[in-house]
Amino acid sequence: MRIYEELFICRPDATEEEIEAYNGQLESVIKQAGGTVDKIEKWGVRKLAYRVQKRSEGFYVLVQFTAGAETVKEVERRMRVSDLILKFLTVRIDEKLKWLEKRKKAREKRAARKPAPVQAPAAPPVEEAAAVPGAPVEASE
Repeated sequence: MRIYEELFICRPDATEEEIEAYNGQLESVIKQAGGTVDKIEKWGVRKLAYRVQKRSEGFYVLVQFTAGAETVKEVERRMRVSDLILKFLTVRIDEKLKWLEKRKKAREKRAARKPAPVQAPAAPPVEEAAAVPGAPVEASE
């Protein structure tokens, strides 16, 4: 089981109900295969970087899920044949999360080795300067 992010772009003229229905199908496919859906974020209609199928906007949806490789293949197959989906991208993020955790531990280990900063002793009180500039200062004994 690995963690994946699936970002897909739906037609901008798709209704909220169509997108919800597709998300439900996606969720059921993942759960039937023994995976779990961690989060679904709807980003809304945004401008595309370039025209896709004569459209310059699309409804973006991000799904994070945990599943096996066969499940990802099935999800991608369903996206290819769906008329609702313009584009999709699947990214495996468990390696990235593992790498970030490793970096965090190394940073904490380095911080623990570093000695604590030593505070400078407080400066002695400064005696008042002579009232007249250039006048000799009396020595105190």
